[in-house]
Amino acid sequence: MALGQVRYSVPEEMTMGSVVGNIIQDLGLDIKRMKSGRARIFTEDGMNAESGEILAVRSFDYEQTKEFHIRVRAQDGGSPPLSSNVTVKVLIQDQNDNPPQVLYPVQTGGSLVAELVPRSADVGYLVTKVVAVDVDSGQNAWLSYKLQKATDRALFEVGLQNGEIRTIRQVTDKDAVKQRLTVIVEDNGQPSRSATVIVNVAVADSFPEVLSEFTDFTQDKEYNDNLTFYLVLALAVVSFLFITCLVVIISVKIYRWRHERVFYKSSGNLPVIPYYPPLYPDAGGTGTLKQAFSYEVCGTTDSRRSDVKVSRPFSQSTLSVDHSATVPRHRTESEILLTES
Repeated sequence: MALGQVRYSVPEEMTMGSVVGNIIQDLGLDIKRMKSGRARIFTEDGMNAESGEILAVRSFDYEQTKEFHIRVRAQDGGSPPLSSNVTVKVLIQDQNDNPPQVLYPVQTGGSLVAELVPRSADVGYLVTKVVAVDVDSGQNAWLSYKLQKATDRALFEVGLQNGEIRTIRQVTDKDAVKQRLTVIVEDNGQPSRSATVIVNVAVADSFPEVLSEFTDFTQDKEYNDNLTFYLVLALAVVSFLFITCLVVIISVKIYRWRHERVFYKSSGNLPVIPYYPPLYPDAGGTGTLKQAFSYEVCGTTDSRRSDVKVSRPFSQSTLSVDHSATVPRHRTESEILLTES
């Protein structure tokens, strides 16, 4: 069995499951005879073995893959079986699926870039050049440049093929310092894709003059608005914290003042609690029994003539305690007779 060469061309961004080609028909094989002869087609994934259709298992991107190959083997049903191989080449066709990308001037949101043009510039003075690229290939990557808007369209022009911005007349003192140009870059694809770039031009002889004129651009206004907002927010937060601290300090001061006032006002009406000493003997400092009376025994060699002196009880007041006062006890008649005998 002999097989020829097969080549397919498919567009990029092809949807998954689309038919790339039918290998059996394109090789001139009869599928009925192949089935009767028990011939088979062997290939990689993405092919219907019964019909011979090659299917796309993924979407193709020309910028990543420009072509690929598929190995196909046809085998008959004889004994021993005979086979033949063929390589299927699949080419990816480029589509205009990428817009142009501007490399210069760089478009930045926070900073301002301006091209300086002196007032002495003559006709044809090169101001700047817009540089752009397109990752597509062929005519899809051909770029053209057009001046879409300008502050003074009679002062500048843009080269159609090279993107050069030049003066078309001599600059005068009446021309405004601030000039803004909007350049559109288009490719040659179908449908065409485009990109827009803004070029700021300063017509001045000195740098301070440029700064004085370019301070009111939109980016600067947005930056100033954001800065003002954050400053006001910070001031409000600081003011709130200050007022809160002030209220807390005043509240603490008032609370302490009222507390001290109540304390001093109630201190003059406090009751006086008198002190009563315990009714315990203090001789030796170890007495534990209550003693309402004290006594003294006066003894001589003759115990029968002993006298007993009984002291009066202690006063309950601490200011009239008298430990030396004693009261003699009067003896009865029986005691006198006993003594005389």
